[in-house]
Amino acid sequence: MYVLGIAGPSDAGKTTLVERLAERLSERGSVATVKHLTHSPDVDTDGKDTARHRAAGAQATYGITDDEGWFATGADRTLVDALDELAPDYDYALVEGFSDAAIPTVALGGRDHEGARVTAAPTADDLALDSVVDALHEREPYETLGSLAARVKRSARQDRAGAIATFTGRVRERDGPDDDPTEHLAFEKYDGVAEERLAAIRSDLLDRDGIFEVALHHKTGVVEASEDIVFVVILAGHRAEAFEAVEDGINRLKDEVPLFKKEVTVSDEFWAHESE
Repeated sequence: MYVLGIAGPSDAGKTTLVERLAERLSERGSVATVKHLTHSPDVDTDGKDTARHRAAGAQATYGITDDEGWFATGADRTLVDALDELAPDYDYALVEGFSDAAIPTVALGGRDHEGARVTAAPTADDLALDSVVDALHEREPYETLGSLAARVKRSARQDRAGAIATFTGRVRERDGPDDDPTEHLAFEKYDGVAEERLAAIRSDLLDRDGIFEVALHHKTGVVEASEDIVFVVILAGHRAEAFEAVEDGINRLKDEVPLFKKEVTVSDEFWAHESE
């Protein structure tokens, strides 16, 4: 799922840009929107922002208030919770009003933001929509274990599969009780080469008897302590084939894909290569 944040003052046209993007992206796939709300959940009425999102083509529109109220279901959600829940079922998520979120962002009206900047403009009317869409597709998609598992289940050969095996790597806070806790890891990849190596590993695993689909993903950027980093998902005929492919997949990913890691603890920071 591709995620794009839209940040800026109300008079810069945030909601207008979400509407235009929802309409354009709905021609390519399924779209969900998440909006930061400062009002009670009864704002989802005709003419209001989230209703406008749906009218423009979003298949689902959710809102989160400052106290993490979640008006779609009545259950509390953070933005990360919302994106994790949406990722298996949607191709795009447009996030309005979360300038402090570490997601790719379009900045309007000079608004500061936490995530990587996709583009910026004084108002929504100053942006070329095609260039925004193209820039979004150059970004890394938002993947979870759930979204990758959903992908392999859509395999044309899923009717022959009796097993799905997965591996999830996460940020370990410490190795021992006396170690300085790790605050986060920051990953950078060797662009182009990393994608080629991942594709080669996936192709080799798919060539094995009994392996019907493979999904591999390693996050880049900042990953906080206890968050997930890397996923391997295998769809196979039997569990033995699936377990062996999962182990080989993660071992080869760690050994062969050029990723560079900076570890930040409470007292120090240092770089270590994921691959030499």
